[in-house]
Amino acid sequence: MSEDRFNPTGSALQLVRSRPAAATAASIDSDRILDAALELILEEGLPRTTMTAIARRAGVARATLYRRWENVTAIAADVSTREWNRLTERAAESSTGSTRERVVSTVVGIVGQMRSHPLLRAIVEESPEFLTPYQVRRPGQVSAFHLAIIEDALRQGAADGSIRAGDPAVQAQTVLLMSWSFVITAPAILNLPDAVGPALDALDAELAVAIDRYLAP
Repeated sequence: MSEDRFNPTGSALQLVRSRPAAATAASIDSDRILDAALELILEEGLPRTTMTAIARRAGVARATLYRRWENVTAIAADVSTREWNRLTERAAESSTGSTRERVVSTVVGIVGQMRSHPLLRAIVEESPEFLTPYQVRRPGQVSAFHLAIIEDALRQGAADGSIRAGDPAVQAQTVLLMSWSFVITAPAILNLPDAVGPALDALDAELAVAIDRYLAP
């Protein structure tokens, strides 16, 4: 299997681009609604964002929102999915080197960008319960597709010899679990509420070493 698949034109990234939420956001009205919801969440916080306010900001009727989403939480989930899709796409597009090197740089790039993203900071600071179902009950769409992307890349790396043989599904789960803790828990461990700074950069460098050594033949 060619290494070329783990790049912006390959099948892994196409999984992200073809996601249901991304397809929903492709229409003008939906994109405008998601933009409005993002602005309000960042300005007011998720607990104070209402369907009425989103509709007003987007310039649509409330009925338009309720035809597509049950409540603000459902809209926030699609906003998050869209933002993480965009972030993942940028990280994958900037990766170079062997398949293993691209996996490492992409994963670590996603970790750093997601961790400091204003949307995630707003959610963590005021509405951490929004994340709880995806941490302790079930994988969200973002986690499911990240797993698919990583597993696809690991299969390529095993085929070209840059990644050790093993069960790619289990390996992908391990990489994602390691990475998720660096996104959510690292700022709390280091007491860095803005989720940026040299200490986190140093942690990300260690994450890169850990993933690289874990995947190396």
